[in-house]
Amino acid sequence: MQEGFLLEFFTIAIVHLLAVASPGPDFAIVVRQSVTFGRRTALWTSLGVGLGIFVHVSYSLLGIGLLISRSIVIFNMIKLGGALYLIYLGAKSLRASPQPAATNRQGVAHTAPTPGQAIRTGFLTNGLNPKATLFFLSLFSVVISRETPVLIQAGYGLYMAAATAVWFSGIAMLFGHQRVRSGFQRLGHWFERLMGAVLIGLGIRIAVSGN
Repeated sequence: MQEGFLLEFFTIAIVHLLAVASPGPDFAIVVRQSVTFGRRTALWTSLGVGLGIFVHVSYSLLGIGLLISRSIVIFNMIKLGGALYLIYLGAKSLRASPQPAATNRQGVAHTAPTPGQAIRTGFLTNGLNPKATLFFLSLFSVVISRETPVLIQAGYGLYMAAATAVWFSGIAMLFGHQRVRSGFQRLGHWFERLMGAVLIGLGIRIAVSGN
């Protein structure tokens, strides 16, 4: 029995790694936070992304995932909510204005969000991501056996939340490195506008995508 759970865990770990490594809204928002505000804010955002995993794990364990998978209306509401949130974040970035030269030389172009605000941004970005919803619905209906105890399934969820936070923390450390930031910041406010366009594009793509 334990060997079966171990095999199940390794399968989940591999599938999750492939999913989390695929660029999407989480990646875009962490890169934006890293370059615009620095490592500290990006690391808090990464923690928020990891905590967002618990949203998907919770409804999967509670059986609500089955309801979502069978209800086009509920899933479309989740999809629309996620799309609108990304468009909202993108619109904020598009309004970025040039910063004073003295401020740019200090490498502080914006007032950084508080840790709570950064965590909330990451949490909502992941929690409202319909692609993550589809991933977890598939994971808990296809990969994870119905005979697997709920406690072990919760352990899988805890691992995925932690692994997600660690992965994006690595992204934050990379893009938040001063040399990397400096390279992107040469574009000035145009980088943030570019990331805004990317987020809006992702939002629109999610909104118009098929179920």
